[in-house]
Amino acid sequence: MLDRYLWGQVGRISPEAPVPVLHLARESESAGGAANVARNLIGLGLEVSLAGITGADEDRQRLLRLLAEVGADTSAVLADPSRPTTTKTRVLGNHQQMLRIDAERLAPLSAELEDRLYALIEPQLHQAKVLLLSDYAKGVLFGGLCGRLIEAARALGLPVLVDPKGRDFSRYLGASLVTPNRDELARVVGVDPADLDQLSASAERMRADLGLERLVLTLGELGLLVVEPGARTRLPAVAREVFDVSGAGDTLIATLAAGLAAGLDPIDSARLANLAAGVVVAKVGTAAVSLGELEHAISDQAALEQAAKLCGLAELQARVRAWQARGERVVFTNGCFDLLHAGHVTYLERARRYGQRLVIGLNSDRSVRALKGPERPLIGEQDRARVLAALAAVDAVVLFDEDTPLALIEALRPDVLAKGADYRPEQVVGAEQVRGWGGELVLVPLLEARSTSDIIRRMQR
Repeated sequence: MLDRYLWGQVGRISPEAPVPVLHLARESESAGGAANVARNLIGLGLEVSLAGITGADEDRQRLLRLLAEVGADTSAVLADPSRPTTTKTRVLGNHQQMLRIDAERLAPLSAELEDRLYALIEPQLHQAKVLLLSDYAKGVLFGGLCGRLIEAARALGLPVLVDPKGRDFSRYLGASLVTPNRDELARVVGVDPADLDQLSASAERMRADLGLERLVLTLGELGLLVVEPGARTRLPAVAREVFDVSGAGDTLIATLAAGLAAGLDPIDSARLANLAAGVVVAKVGTAAVSLGELEHAISDQAALEQAAKLCGLAELQARVRAWQARGERVVFTNGCFDLLHAGHVTYLERARRYGQRLVIGLNSDRSVRALKGPERPLIGEQDRARVLAALAAVDAVVLFDEDTPLALIEALRPDVLAKGADYRPEQVVGAEQVRGWGGELVLVPLLEARSTSDIIRRMQR
């Protein structure tokens, strides 16, 4: 299918009707659906033969040109004059999707067209490592083609991966792996998509009923569940800013297929796919992952959620501006946070409730000594920063070397300045400045009888 995007800005409501007016800035097109799966595979370094159906129209030519640019073999992409090329047109105002217009015809292939398509695909299976069926429920896999391809591939010992659609998964009988999302599986089996226990049990039953080697259930922000005979493996989602989930399923199954084609263990392939999906949801529009992006994600995997929170001032300024541009309130607090304890953690969790992002200005070792004497800090600045970054409530940590955080506050311009309730408002550095640009000062209640100094005294005794 062809994905078309209309990009622009919205600044007013139409006087003709209560609808926003988009000032069109640009248009773009990309290969979508099964063609986007092919783009992902090619981006990961694989050779891809793409088979499917388009209309016999100008959109077909646009789609084939896009695929030729990335090097896909489209010799098995046939034209059906009885239908248009499936095209999804998305209208985006201020980088937010406002409307999607679908041009398509949902109908099974004719017997003649199905036979022609099978005759083109079957010889290519003899040179393939994996057969991937990307079912978008437009009609190509409604009839007998799906079963014929699964049977032919399995007879050659090829793994068959399926991205499923619809309510009838019986056509995937005998495949190696299917990748439903939680809503798709819930509709098919009739359970609540929020009930993970029921979903997990249903996934295991479906795996057995269809004779699958495994089923990979995608859980959105909760990650993946890999269901195998006698085993369930949960892979947490990779924490990233989510701008657009378009194409995330394409990237997931493409990376799974790439891993299996390279001879990787299925669980390791699923881990790679989870990382790759985390890359593409941070992009706007139907997107593909590149080998370089995936390599970068792999190298950073152990520290993606934590070390990425450690920032220099320039990088943090850009992040804060991006968060604020999306309407998120940024809370700033500062301190030494030496010998982290429950009082610190509770304070930070409470502070974050005043916004959507929490930034910590952390005193450097030099500035801690200036405040508390030559015996402090007990913990060095890099270790203190790393421990703070591991807290779920914290979004960013930046070191400052001055005796006060005033310059840092003025550079970041947070929406909320947080300080412990043991301070009076007139004692809080930066309060006047934050109020000056329309921000807010909050004094956060503290846990009683919790302090680093008390802990040190008890240790000395």
